[in-house]
Parts: sequence; structure tokens; C-alpha cells
Amino acid sequence: MSDVPPIVLTFAATDPSCGAGMQADILTIASMGCHPLAVVTGITVQDSSGVDDIQAVEAEWVVDQARTVLEDMPVAAFKIGLLGSLENIAAIAEVISDYPDIPLVFDPVLASGRGDELANEDMLDAMRELLLPQTTILTPNSMEARRLIIDEDNDSDDPNLEQCAKRILELGCEYVLITGTHENTPKVVNTLYGERGIVRADTWPRLPGIYHGSGCTLASAIAALLANGLSMEDAVHEAQEYTWEALKYGFRPGMGQHIPDRLFWARDEEGEEKDGEETRH
Repeated sequence: MSDVPPIVLTFAATDPSCGAGMQADILTIASMGCHPLAVVTGITVQDSSGVDDIQAVEAEWVVDQARTVLEDMPVAAFKIGLLGSLENIAAIAEVISDYPDIPLVFDPVLASGRGDELANEDMLDAMRELLLPQTTILTPNSMEARRLIIDEDNDSDDPNLEQCAKRILELGCEYVLITGTHENTPKVVNTLYGERGIVRADTWPRLPGIYHGSGCTLASAIAALLANGLSMEDAVHEAQEYTWEALKYGFRPGMGQHIPDRLFWARDEEGEEKDGEETRH
């Protein structure tokens, strides 16, 4: 099977704008040289501005989709995005528990870029209890990281990101990459944490505009690079490079947010040098 590209299975909801969700995952995974498998968790009504509605797929259908392809093809990595319902969280957790050696990249989609609520408190509890202990790397933005741990402890404080990472890791995942787009800093700082603290921190110039699907792109790129055999540290850095370039070449096809150009490399004739600055610990 040397002629078969690495296979990545993504659990996600559809996005008719193709800016985020399932379609963003498929584009990214394919762009990184992998073959995507797509298990639909929900159907959304959304555009480049935000999410208007979501219809979760029944959990039995989610399980049947996943088990059918898993019995047919060898999967090298899992990626989880928008889950749609409490029942889907439990169902997916049961499916992936049968494949403990396959790395799992979990992008905890709790709200749209516009702020539309996509996960209630019961779903958050289920994520913490059922999915985080099986997660290889969690990829929240800073707002999602704080919500995951503040709601968990019913706190009213404002923890810093290092505290958030420590408490998320205590819930069972191996790594957490917290992205700093929403932080009030001159540049965007994305930090990878492991059991011993900071593994690496990468600084990126802030780009103008607001982007639809940047988190999906980053998480899917990490999953694809892990499937290609890269180490966690290298996969995280290369996925950031890819995502930053996709955002830099992003476009605004509608009246809402920009959409990352995940196929920028097919149109980039200049081959501009990447601009990320790395700090190792």
C-alpha cells in the first residue's frame, strides 16, 4: 500500500460556504498530501458571516459512517471539529476508544467567529469527560481555552493561558496548542504545552481582516502532518506555517469574513519565505 497516501478521518459538520467545517477539513487534508475521510456530524445553515442554524446528525448515523470506513481503510489520524450534540460526543468517544494508537487532533468548536453558540454546558462536560482523556492534541483559541476550564470549575476568575493549559492537560490530553489571535498582543503568539510546560512558542505577524475557518485549517493541517509521520513539535510548527500562508492569501468572496486560501501554493509563483519566528523551550 505504498502508493496510498496517509488517510485522515475528520468528524465535522458541513458548511455550505466551504469556509469552515467539513469542507475546510477536506481541502486542508488533501492540500497536505493526505486522503480525507469525512464523517458528517451535522448540517449547518451558515455563510461567511456566521452560523444561523445547525441540525445534528443522529448519533447512530455518525457511528455507522465512521465504522464503515474504518473497517475498510487504514486511518493514520483523527480530527474532530463541530460535534453537534451531546449524543454525538458520546458516540464518537466510543468509536475512537477502539483505536487508541491513532493520534487524535481535537478542535473544540464552541462558538462561531461571530459568537454564535455551538456547544452548551452539557456538551462541554461531555467533552471534558469523554474526549479530552483520548485527545493527543487540543487546539483551542484563547477564548475556548478559558471557557473549557472556567466552566469546568465554575470559576469567575480570568486565568492566564499557561494556567488554562495546565488545567486542560490535567483533564487528560497529551498536548494543548493555544492560539493567541484573540489576545491583545502586537503579534499573534501560539503556544504548545505538554506535561512539562511550554514545548514551543511561535510568533506570527497579525494579518488584517477576520477569517472564517482558520481553526479548522490549523487542526486539520496538524492531523495531516502527524499522519505523514512528523513529530508533534514539527507538525505543529509546519501546520502554523501553512495556516498563516493560507490566511495571508485569503479572499473575501461574500459580505462577511475572509476565507483562507488552502490551495495558495498552487497559485503562489513567487514562493515567498515564511515569516514565523520560533522560540524553543
